[in-house]
Amino acid sequence: MHPCLSCGACCAHFRVAFHWSEAEPFMGGTTPAELTEKLDPHRLNMRGTNARAPRCVALVGRVGDAAHCGIYPRRPSPCHELKPAWENGTASPQCDRARLAHGLAPLTPECWPQPLSPSPGRRPA
Repeated sequence: MHPCLSCGACCAHFRVAFHWSEAEPFMGGTTPAELTEKLDPHRLNMRGTNARAPRCVALVGRVGDAAHCGIYPRRPSPCHELKPAWENGTASPQCDRARLAHGLAPLTPECWPQPLSPSPGRRPA
């Protein structure tokens, strides 16, 4: 299972701010405008993330147990850009910081499912 599906810490730790055009369909935006609020003249943020104890309105489930983004295919750019630690073989200080803030251990390379090895006598595709 993908480690993020039992985490959600980033969605309950950071303010998610982005250019207003990401919520405007006529500009090619896909983030649901009804889940955002105005931050300043040029930026919106996901509702709930500009709070003392942030929690994105799109987060479904409980942090550290079972959590996922309810608008994953339509999430804004900051969510696309924040990569989980070691998913692609690199560290992520943001991921580590969010997890630690919620009492979760940082991810390690061992947290990720290992690719299946080809059967003996079979060549990889």
